[in-house]
Amino acid sequence: MTTSLLLIVQIVLVIILVIAVLLQKSSSIGLGAYSGSNDSVFGAKGPNSFLAKATFTVGLLFVINTITLGYMYTRTAQASVVDDIVTKTNVAAPAVKTTPAKETNATK
Repeated sequence: MTTSLLLIVQIVLVIILVIAVLLQKSSSIGLGAYSGSNDSVFGAKGPNSFLAKATFTVGLLFVINTITLGYMYTRTAQASVVDDIVTKTNVAAPAVKTTPAKETNATK
């Protein structure tokens, strides 16, 4: 149940993240953005705009949700199907009745 909810949250976060990235202003200077110019990715003063902060927050939530989903799927993958059935039904293995072997003339 919780993994389904987290998966839905993951899809919503992806949609919000894509929209937030597409709405941001493009610097359109290519690789020159990393040379220290004032028109770099976030400007000279860093990410001051609301959209940049929102994108960072949604991206952080996306990463945290991804790690949580990975942990939950790994934990459920370690359980065996047989263990799950035994736990739900609480059925013990049937006792095997053994009959003593008949004595033969050779053993007397």
